[in-house]
Amino acid sequence: MNKILEKTPLNPTVTRMVVDAPLVARKAEPGQFIILRVGEDGERIPLTVADYDREKGTVTIIFQIVGGTTEKLNHLNAGDFIHDFVGPLGRPTETEGLKKVAVVGGGVGCAIAYPVAKKLHELGCEVHSVVGFRSKELVILEEEFAAVSDKFCRMSDDGSFGEKGLVTDALRRLLEAGEQYDEVITIGPLIMMKFVCKLTKEFGVRTIASMNPIMIDGTGMCGCCRLTVGGKVRFACVDGPDFDGHQIDFDEAMARSSSYKEFELKAREDACNLFREVR
Repeated sequence: MNKILEKTPLNPTVTRMVVDAPLVARKAEPGQFIILRVGEDGERIPLTVADYDREKGTVTIIFQIVGGTTEKLNHLNAGDFIHDFVGPLGRPTETEGLKKVAVVGGGVGCAIAYPVAKKLHELGCEVHSVVGFRSKELVILEEEFAAVSDKFCRMSDDGSFGEKGLVTDALRRLLEAGEQYDEVITIGPLIMMKFVCKLTKEFGVRTIASMNPIMIDGTGMCGCCRLTVGGKVRFACVDGPDFDGHQIDFDEAMARSSSYKEFELKAREDACNLFREVR
């Protein structure tokens, strides 16, 4: 069991937790994830490692409350324990040798993009961060991104945060202004990543997309996180979660992802009802 040391709401639907997990912190790298169970009979869910401190032995997770398990997790507080906290799993994001990178994050995907930007910054890479949210009240990690970015573009759908528009609008301006990146790394909603990759393909810029679909076992045996990349079947949990964005079949991934939405909503509703009955 792993103790929750800190709990902080980042916006109405997103929470950050710092967890005592020295074994995971010792090996964790940006891009990897953990699998947890809230209780002994709970389901397994994957959450990306949002940060880690090897000296303190802590791992930070950031999660959006979308289903039953994240609803139950959000009812835990500092001092409570998570029953299982296993990792790190997945392949780390490749950062060595990169001199100039654009990191493009959207929504809660910024929680995954930030540790990548941070690691690149620590390695001396020039980092241009482009982040987008629907509105100002949903913004997370603004100060953290600013601290590790040589250029920082803020975008929002309604103009309440930074500039009104999409992350692709800001990225296009950078590319058209002559910025030459070794790589673009994009993390966020599937539809966002699809159009980021479409844009960078137009400019001939290598692009890595972090694919974080539903996973169960984290070993590739269940097949729930299968993707088509370059015409071949790949599994996000063991082959990724990072893939060549120009090779991913995003339409297939979006179709499969949407099939779980009704189940997630029902599971969250059941969890909410359970807590109401307890009260």
